[in-house]
Amino acid sequence: MLATKGYAALTANAALQPFSFERRAVGERDIRIEITHCGICHSDIHQARNEWGISLFPMVPGHEIIGTVAQVGAAVTAFKVGDRAGVGCFVDSCRTCTACREGLEQYCDGGTLWTYSGQDTAGQVTQGGYSTQIVVDEHYVLRIPSALSPAGAAPLLCAGITTYSPLRQWGVGKYHKLAVVGLGGLGHMAVKIAKAMGTEVTVLSTSEKKREDAKRLGAANFAVTSHPETLSKLQGYFHFILDTVSAPHDYNAYLNLLRTDGTMILVGAPETPTPVEAFSLISKRRRLAGSLIGGIKETQQMLDFCATHKIESDVEVIPIQQVNEAYERVLKSDVRYRFVIDMASLK
Repeated sequence: MLATKGYAALTANAALQPFSFERRAVGERDIRIEITHCGICHSDIHQARNEWGISLFPMVPGHEIIGTVAQVGAAVTAFKVGDRAGVGCFVDSCRTCTACREGLEQYCDGGTLWTYSGQDTAGQVTQGGYSTQIVVDEHYVLRIPSALSPAGAAPLLCAGITTYSPLRQWGVGKYHKLAVVGLGGLGHMAVKIAKAMGTEVTVLSTSEKKREDAKRLGAANFAVTSHPETLSKLQGYFHFILDTVSAPHDYNAYLNLLRTDGTMILVGAPETPTPVEAFSLISKRRRLAGSLIGGIKETQQMLDFCATHKIESDVEVIPIQQVNEAYERVLKSDVRYRFVIDMASLK
């Protein structure tokens, strides 16, 4: 076993604090990664506060992990000591179901093993990237292109793939009009990636303060949804809407902005259910869909795409001692646009 330092929530709603625990020893197909950076995702906050009712404690959050390979098992072929490596939202799956065979491990029928707050077949609870090191099977480790900085790359492993995957799945591209609802950690990545795909992007936000940033990030248009005329003016305008908001809001108001056969894709996950009116869908044969991160192959494709197009997350790097303050600032939308923890501060 490997002694490891981290920061953990010991119970729901408890402040994160220093926590020592053990990682498993490196097996023949395992890779041990010394973590240099880990992003803070809004889902970390949901989980640490048990807002989805599925959390396991004590919990070391973190699934946007960047580091350096420090040790490899005897059967590892894809990585060597010294390589840059990353770990995203999951660390195992059944590998035999249809979803796994198709490279969609995030939808594994046997149960995806999440990077933290998951439970493996031996009953061990997984712990995440707010820590000094992690041991992961090589199949679930990602190669980080040298063109990407470690801090800027970390949020790509969740925010990047969460927005890249649905844009690819629904074929969003040139000649399409896409609305991105919300300009936060997910939304700002959606704008950058969709712009690189040749899409006309409009940011829909409740805050006028986001206008300048939206244009800087690549949006062609910006509209404030708190203005009543906005929703009326844009009715039937968009081919696609990517909804990144994780707070409760009215889906129906946005569905009406789609043209006939338009699709609204949810990637945000509010903690309470949202009613959907039938006529918001049937009047224009609209679709309401959802998407969850991406498989390993697609995540690697996303990283390579971002490296080619020089896309990184806009980040604020913090020491781990400021993690609780960072959580509160995320809830106040007081970050542009993602916190990343420098793990040197933990050592």
